[in-house]
Amino acid sequence: MQTSNTATPSNFNFQRNVALAGVLLFLAKLFAWHTTDSDAIYSDAMESIVNILAAFMGLYSLYLASKPKDHDHPYGHGKVEFITSGIEGALIIFAGILIILQASDSLLHGNTLKKLDWGIAIIATTALLNYVLGYLSIQKGKQSHSMVLESSGRHLQTDTLSTVGVVLSLILVNLTGYYWVDALTAMGFALFIMFTGYKIVRKSLSGIMDETDVGMLEEIAQILSQSRRSQWVDIHNVRVQQHGSDIHVDGHITLPYYYTLRHAHQEMEEVMQLLEGHTTRAIEFNLHMDDCKEFSCKICSLTECPLRTHPFEKQVDWTLGTITQKDKHTLETAS
Repeated sequence: MQTSNTATPSNFNFQRNVALAGVLLFLAKLFAWHTTDSDAIYSDAMESIVNILAAFMGLYSLYLASKPKDHDHPYGHGKVEFITSGIEGALIIFAGILIILQASDSLLHGNTLKKLDWGIAIIATTALLNYVLGYLSIQKGKQSHSMVLESSGRHLQTDTLSTVGVVLSLILVNLTGYYWVDALTAMGFALFIMFTGYKIVRKSLSGIMDETDVGMLEEIAQILSQSRRSQWVDIHNVRVQQHGSDIHVDGHITLPYYYTLRHAHQEMEEVMQLLEGHTTRAIEFNLHMDDCKEFSCKICSLTECPLRTHPFEKQVDWTLGTITQKDKHTLETAS
């Protein structure tokens, strides 16, 4: 659960710079294509169009994600990041298809290249700049928990790999005169790009559909287990939703039934403060208090309980499986 906060002006400005850099790199690739007549460079330039579109979509999503909650969006606007990331992944797949089509045409009809030394120098430079931009974008995204910046960075790095493939193929063609190598190498990297796009789409869909974040729930279970108190009889039905970089946590906590409302509220505050203390991300809680039942005595370790009806037998270990269980735990489910 550790790391930074939400969509910020810093994220927005960074993504804007990435978008502008993408435009410049696209123009450089177009110049290299015009200089060499290389179909592989042309395909690489076409993929850069996807980079530009994705970068500007990322700008828009960061703008929306930074907006505060309102009457129409009580959970904020953070989920737009999942949508734009999914579109970006789809665009990556589309770029891979375009590259395959272009390379197939070159294999079938042939193509003659020229001035490859200039083309290699220009494309190699764009590859280096793309990789640096991608690395910085991924690091920035991880620090701020921005899926837009992370997916944009991974897109840039996969674009770097495809550009490296273009460079290697151009070097090989320049040395051997085998023009078909250019197209064949481009096809191989197109398949890799499409697989990367699929993974981005898959991740964005899991966020839109509130797929269980196993890692986060395991971390919550570990935090609660390490700092548990005997009066926290049971914790169950814990669920987590992500809205952009914000987290929404639902859960049920079982407390002694004779606690006053004020006392019970204090205990729930302790749980919330405990989880908040392990992250810098904004967390919204919806905790429900359950009163203990007679069967709860067997899993309750509160030794000073004045109204115990059964002796304590075994404590429920709080793990991913137990804290997500829908119903209250019993001695049988503790085994």
